Amino acid sequence: MNQRLMLLDTASLYFRAFYGLPDTIRRNDGTPVNAVRGLLDMIARLTNDYGATHLIACWDDDWRPQWRVDLLPTYKAHRVAEVVADAPDVETVPDPLEAQIPMIRRTLALAGIAVVGAPEHEADDVIGTYASTADLPVDVVTGDRDLFQVIDDERDVRVIYTARGMKNLDVLTEASIVAKYQVLPLQYADYATLRGDASDGLPGVAGIGEKTAASLLGEYGTLDALRAAAEDPDSSLSAPVRSKLAKAAGYLEVAPDVVRVVRDLSLPGVKEAGAKLKPVTGDDRAELEQLGAEWNLGGSVQRLLDSFDRYA
Repeated sequence: MNQRLMLLDTASLYFRAFYGLPDTIRRNDGTPVNAVRGLLDMIARLTNDYGATHLIACWDDDWRPQWRVDLLPTYKAHRVAEVVADAPDVETVPDPLEAQIPMIRRTLALAGIAVVGAPEHEADDVIGTYASTADLPVDVVTGDRDLFQVIDDERDVRVIYTARGMKNLDVLTEASIVAKYQVLPLQYADYATLRGDASDGLPGVAGIGEKTAASLLGEYGTLDALRAAAEDPDSSLSAPVRSKLAKAAGYLEVAPDVVRVVRDLSLPGVKEAGAKLKPVTGDDRAELEQLGAEWNLGGSVQRLLDSFDRYA
């Protein structure tokens, strides 16, 4: 079996599972288990269908890092449920989903799935680091467009994009990004900075939409080069674009560091993290099967176990 590392944007997947399955699926005490069920089924299917031999569930140790907020206060501000003094902000998460997160962590642990996060960083940064440093081909599973920036044909890094649902997964390469956005993956962070992204609280540059952002990056290559052209009186950049960039100068000074994923975190290596997939055996298998029955997880546990048995 050819080796391949799969990186899960875990929160993206369990949110999708929660909203994709009815929360009437509950264990005996009334606690919903739809997100747990859905995530286990996703993992079983994804590892089978895409030939993963190694798997890391990348975790948001901090979903809205303060250093990003310090640079751009609007970053994810609309998702804040509660501001906690001297602690990470509380994200808006439905209570029926919040109750399932400990169950998700327990089932992942019993299944032997590596879970890796990093203090003061998002799962995106964990993914960015492994995608940039792992000595294996990589599939990133996410519904987040920000991670398009890690796609790299030369290193065989793809994105399995879940936005259209698990029955309509898109495997994205450099050609996919160019076809849809007219920019290369390595330009995607600059493109998102210029265009803006309401889902992340990025205002973008007023008056510069997707087509203009792509056109400018097609001509100048990078945001830095574009800004340099805006300051050069002899460049061919139009006066209206110069004006728009000048008005957004403060935003453009900080936003790129917010949008770009971190690629150099100090993380355990793929081997050290325990990412290699293997059958679930012994007490862990027995407990996982027991929890599957107690928590009303249906066939999800058995499908995961069967999927992992093939690594024997």
